[in-house]
Amino acid sequence: MNSSKEQLASWIDAHFDEEVGFLQQVLRVPTDTPPGNNAPHADTVAELVKAYGWSAEKHAVPQQTVRDYGMESITNLIVRRPYQAGGPTVALNAHGDVVPPGEGWTFPPYAGVVRDGFIYGRAAAVSKCDFATYIFATRALEALGVPLKGALELHFTYDEEFGGLLGPGWLLEQKLTKPDFVIAAGFSYNIVTAHNACLQFEITVLGKSGHGAMPETGHDALQAATRILNALYDQLPELKKIKSEVAGIDSPTMLVGRIDGGTNTNVVPGQVVMKMDRRMIPEEDPVAVEAQVRALIEDAVRGQPGIRVEIKRLLLSHALRPQPGSEQLVAHLQQNAQTVIGELIPAQGTPLYADARLYGEHGIPAVLYGAGPRTVPESNAKKGDERLALEDLRKATKVVAMTLLDFLGA
Repeated sequence: MNSSKEQLASWIDAHFDEEVGFLQQVLRVPTDTPPGNNAPHADTVAELVKAYGWSAEKHAVPQQTVRDYGMESITNLIVRRPYQAGGPTVALNAHGDVVPPGEGWTFPPYAGVVRDGFIYGRAAAVSKCDFATYIFATRALEALGVPLKGALELHFTYDEEFGGLLGPGWLLEQKLTKPDFVIAAGFSYNIVTAHNACLQFEITVLGKSGHGAMPETGHDALQAATRILNALYDQLPELKKIKSEVAGIDSPTMLVGRIDGGTNTNVVPGQVVMKMDRRMIPEEDPVAVEAQVRALIEDAVRGQPGIRVEIKRLLLSHALRPQPGSEQLVAHLQQNAQTVIGELIPAQGTPLYADARLYGEHGIPAVLYGAGPRTVPESNAKKGDERLALEDLRKATKVVAMTLLDFLGA
C-alpha cells in the first residue's frame, strides 16, 4: 500500500466512530416506500453535509408527477466536488427509499442500534449504509490534501424501490448530470457488473358481484384470477430451463406478490387485483417477454362469461450490462479490495435489479460496490433485523476511497 492510501485508511479509522454516528442519523429518518414520503430524509442529509462545508443541490420532482407515480414526495440530491481540470467525473449513487420494515424485528427498525459489532435498522445494509460509505470515502480523499483532478459527485436518490425513473432516471433525463464513471450502492463483497431486468404488472380481473346464496347471479372474479395464477405458475418449470451465461445469474423468475379482492365472505367477488413480478436475465428481450406474459394472462380467461381483464404495466426496467470503461472500475476496486480485505473479490452479475442500469442506459459505465457482507442473505436485507457488520462498513469505505484516489489523483 502506498503512503497516500495508508493515509486514507488511517483517516477512516480515526473517524470511524463519527461515520457510524452519521449512519445512525440517516437510519433514524423513515423512508418507507410505499407510501414514499422521502423528501424529509433528503432534507436531513442536505443539512448533515453542511457540517463538512458541502452544499447539496436539492432537485425536487414535481408533486403531481410523484403522486401519479404512486409516491408522496421525492427530492434527489447532488453534492458536487469539483477539482482541477483534466480528470474524469466520478459519481457515487446510493438510494434512500426503502421497503417498509415488516415483521420479525428484535431491534427497532429506525433506531440504528449498535450491538456486538453490527448496526441494525431498515436500510442498514441496502442502501443507507452507502450514504456513509461514500461521504466518508470522499472526506478521506479530500483530507489527504493532495492535488485532485476531475470531479466527484454524490447522488443520493429516492426511487429505487419503485424503479428509479424518478431517482437517477430523473437526474439524467433532466440533464442535471452526466458522469464518466459511476459506483452505485452495493450489498455484498462482490462487485456487480450486470443485473437482471424486471417487468411488473397490476392485473385487474373484473367480474360481477352476486349474493353468496345465489352465485349464479354473479361472475366470479376470483375464480377467473385463479386461472391466471395457475397459468403463470405453470410456466415456472419452463423458465427454469432458460439459463444465463452471466456468472451470478441463473434463470428468469416469476411470482404474484400481492392479491386484493372481494367485498365479504358471503359475496361473489366482483373484482380481484394482483401484482406480479417477472425477472428477466440479461439475454432476454424485455419487449418480447412483456408480450408473452400479456398473452398468457389474456388467454387464461379468454371465453370466461362476464369476465374481463385489465393489465397495467407498473415497471419495465432493463438489465445492467457492462459498458466500455466498467472494466477500469472493476480492476481498481479489486486491486484495492485485495489490499484492504486480503483477497480477490469477484466481479459478477446478480439476479436483483437496481438503479445502476439507468446510468448504463445512458452509456455510462457503472458497477455496484459498497458496504455489505459476503452474501445478501447474511444482512437480512428487506427482512426483520436488517444489519450491517461495522467492519464491512469500514472496509468498503477504505476500498472506495482508494479507488477514488486512483481515478482522481492528479
